[in-house]
Amino acid sequence: MTFDNIIGHRSRPRRMRRTQRIRDLVHETDLGLEHLIQGVFVTHGRNKKQAIASMPGIYRWSIDRLIPYVKSLADIGLKHIVLFGLPAQKDAMGSGADDENGIIQQALRALKRAKVDMTFVADTCLCEYTDHGHCGLPAVDGSPVDNESTLERLASLAVSQAEAGADIVAPSGMVDGTVAVVREALNRNNFPHVPILMYSVKYQSAFYGPFREAAAGAPQKGDRSSYQMDIRNAREALYEASLDIAEGADMLMVKPALSYLDVIQRLRQHCDLPIAAYNVSGEYAMVKAAAQNGWLDEQKAVLEILTSIRRAGADLILTYHAESVARWRQPKTSKKLRGN
Repeated sequence: MTFDNIIGHRSRPRRMRRTQRIRDLVHETDLGLEHLIQGVFVTHGRNKKQAIASMPGIYRWSIDRLIPYVKSLADIGLKHIVLFGLPAQKDAMGSGADDENGIIQQALRALKRAKVDMTFVADTCLCEYTDHGHCGLPAVDGSPVDNESTLERLASLAVSQAEAGADIVAPSGMVDGTVAVVREALNRNNFPHVPILMYSVKYQSAFYGPFREAAAGAPQKGDRSSYQMDIRNAREALYEASLDIAEGADMLMVKPALSYLDVIQRLRQHCDLPIAAYNVSGEYAMVKAAAQNGWLDEQKAVLEILTSIRRAGADLILTYHAESVARWRQPKTSKKLRGN
């Protein structure tokens, strides 16, 4: 091969980057609104839109104000939301989680009555409802979570959410055997059509702090290291995922996203199920803080981050940036109003 030929081959990538239209023609990774799930917090009471200090732009909504807000998300093209509930009272059993009149059950029924055309994912976990802040019921030996009794509660919670109108249930507590128990309960109660988005790979991460403020769900004693994954492990993630696949999971979640892009990629190579990644509250808060200080361009940074998560292999991304992405993509002449 002559030097001229070598130079010709070497210039090929540059030719493919010459104009925006050519770049769009040959790009490898899409980031559409259909890939994004917006996280939404629901609280008790009326006429509430409570700012969350560590998550600028994210609010806790009472149900009366939730409806117009979610409708506004649908109006700008978002397709999916996940609901996190803040009950009026918490107790050791997390009794409010599967209460027929619990906060998420009320929200789901209200959204269905309002005929909001979106996919509603329900967070199927007890941590938002327990006064001790753990994702399950405490064990008699003092361990943070008793696996078997927690499974019974998760099964009841999933059925309650499905009855209220959840399109997808998302168990997020990393409790062993969850998928099998929840699938059996859903099938037995005539909800075989409701998919399970299982948090199969959830790490004991430092990036959950803002969410715990938003949901008032920080552990009151100890931490979650006995049931969430060690940040040093990646092969273990494949094992955890394989167990959930065998039990009948429909989709798998990796949480958090940015520090675990390698895990998302490994899991993508390991299985054919849809993979979701959770761009968590701490990851959101870092970008917002840097943007507010003028240290980076928020729009460019967010799109780069979300594209990187897609490029790693995620089919879906749960992110608090979803609303912003949708608004950035609105025509410049559009003056859509945020939910009141």
